[in-house]
Amino acid sequence: MFAYNSKFPRRFLRFFLTITVLIAGSTVVGCHTRGPATIAVIPRTSGTFLWEPMHVGAEIAAQNAGLNVYWNAPTREDDIQGQIALLEKVVSRGYKGLVLAPDHTLALITPVRLALSQGLPTVIVGSSLPIPAGGKLSYILNDDEEAGRMAAKCVAEILHNKGSVVILGIDPDIAGIMIRARSLEKTLQNYPSIRIVDKRIGAFNTPYDQQIAEECLRQHPQVTAIIALTSTSTRGSSIAISHAEHRIHLVGFDDLDDLRPLRDDRVDAIITQNSREMGFQAVTRLAAQLQGKVVPGETKIPPVLLTNKNLDSPQTQRLLSNTWRSLQ
Repeated sequence: MFAYNSKFPRRFLRFFLTITVLIAGSTVVGCHTRGPATIAVIPRTSGTFLWEPMHVGAEIAAQNAGLNVYWNAPTREDDIQGQIALLEKVVSRGYKGLVLAPDHTLALITPVRLALSQGLPTVIVGSSLPIPAGGKLSYILNDDEEAGRMAAKCVAEILHNKGSVVILGIDPDIAGIMIRARSLEKTLQNYPSIRIVDKRIGAFNTPYDQQIAEECLRQHPQVTAIIALTSTSTRGSSIAISHAEHRIHLVGFDDLDDLRPLRDDRVDAIITQNSREMGFQAVTRLAAQLQGKVVPGETKIPPVLLTNKNLDSPQTQRLLSNTWRSLQ
């Protein structure tokens, strides 16, 4: 309690009390002010042409639903601890929903279960986790089975159904990549004159993946095509085949940051996830959950095949757009 001192001028006392009341009042109002709910969207990495379009889709859906989006991600796809730390921050800060593209199949299980235990509606995008859909958990997945089939049919057409291929960028830690690898191999069985002569694990590290590609080409000089299952294995393979003595075809995945090799026909095709559509559908689904609606447990989004023939089409340009401030 403030004790009045007769030596303290009354006009200063009135000023002090007025300011005190105003501050207290504004604090009370601030505590009870309710704005749009904020949801968190955490892709596998930031600043890439694969995942930034997801931001566009998420923002469009958030605008439609009257939501705010907190967007953040690790700067590398192999920064698993960084993604876990972001997820834990989201859980502790009271966001109303979560969209996550996991960097690792097993390491993200516990953090996601923690989010669900706190009642946080969660949509996993891109690649699945070994947690069944239901309750507050659902999936918007890239159709990696179709992606594997697409890659096999593409390389078969390029090689006229005959040749030797290597498969690079296999990653046992990401379920979607393993699904596309199995689907690829299964579909290639339909082309008995195409042989898989080597398979290698990748590391989400371009120099390392380049080294692996160069090593494969030295060991298997008869190789006529590479199928690279990740963005970094595609990039590394593209560099490696540029030094080869004969033409080696390349069908890659998800490497959208430098499309010059595709435009110049040094890369035959790139199969990519439609991350923009996944972001849009994931946030739309979260908005429905926040309204108490029942949502599907799983939805698969078809992958997209890019070649130098369709690279400049309006559909492709829309897919690759990462300018989320001009939402169209």
